[in-house]
Amino acid sequence: MFIVNSYTLAVVLCFVTMLCWGSWGNTQKLAAKSWRYELFYWDYVIGMVLFSLLLAFTLGSIGSEGRPFLQDIAQASGSAVWSIVIGGVIFNASNILLSASTSIAGMSVAFPLGVGLALVLGVFNNYRVAVQQGTDPGNVALLAIGVALVVAAIVCNGIASSKKGGSDISKKDQRKGIILAFLAGIIMSFFSSFVMRAMDLTNFAAPAAGKVTPYTATVIFTLAVLASNFVFNTIVMKNPFVGEPVSYSQYFKGNTKTHLVGMLGGAIWCLGTALSYITAEKAGAAISYALGQGAPMIAAIWGVFIWKEFKGAPKRVYGLLAFMFVLFIAGLGCIVAAR
Repeated sequence: MFIVNSYTLAVVLCFVTMLCWGSWGNTQKLAAKSWRYELFYWDYVIGMVLFSLLLAFTLGSIGSEGRPFLQDIAQASGSAVWSIVIGGVIFNASNILLSASTSIAGMSVAFPLGVGLALVLGVFNNYRVAVQQGTDPGNVALLAIGVALVVAAIVCNGIASSKKGGSDISKKDQRKGIILAFLAGIIMSFFSSFVMRAMDLTNFAAPAAGKVTPYTATVIFTLAVLASNFVFNTIVMKNPFVGEPVSYSQYFKGNTKTHLVGMLGGAIWCLGTALSYITAEKAGAAISYALGQGAPMIAAIWGVFIWKEFKGAPKRVYGLLAFMFVLFIAGLGCIVAAR
């Protein structure tokens, strides 16, 4: 299977993760022109599963290093599988809330608040896992400084979003979107550590018996997301946060183009997630997760400059957003240097 053998390449791929995690929301914005996010989310999850299988049977099965996908999943221990499943269920609960927040408040609010909060809390969860497995988690001081700068960036975004003008979204719905993003961030911070526990972070080429490779972890993870979606998304479809309930019959009335846009979003997210796991050995669990979770900066760029979500806002709001970008970049720089 394909294995990352250098820290430099690991960092580059972590930035690809960041781009993927910060950009998949664009497909939701595109689909939203004619498609409710609850319906979009089904295509998104299906895209995740299909792309994870594609990776498993290609990059996860070729080459002389590591166990190929089918051999690896056959020897996976029950505890490893259940740990990944729990991670998938936790992620899905949080990501549905994040998608709801995006549909209400926009990418430039939902992602910096929700995913930024997940970064802060998730780094510490993954740091603990790395220490437990005996891997080098990186420079604690630099990690802490980087996380603190990200927290400051989140605060700037929160202030800016509260002063946002020129929107047709009511103040009540805007508050609802912020609350959903906050809840999503707290829940999302836990999913990655469960997945990391199922992998041997010290040796992907010859992982311990019962542990799984990143490719197997990604497949099990996405299948857990799909299974739990029959519960979580069904509830949200019948009891939406905003708007009227939607039905499964409406989903099957969607056109091919709309379905493919949602699947593309899932594939983009899945690529980013797989790379986050693939780079965890060389970059460290905490750092690979933290770099990928720089996604709020990417999402905010899309939201501010492409989707014009702050159109009509006072000039001082744009000053806050600029300062947010500076803090995010500085924080990510400290996280990179921590290794």
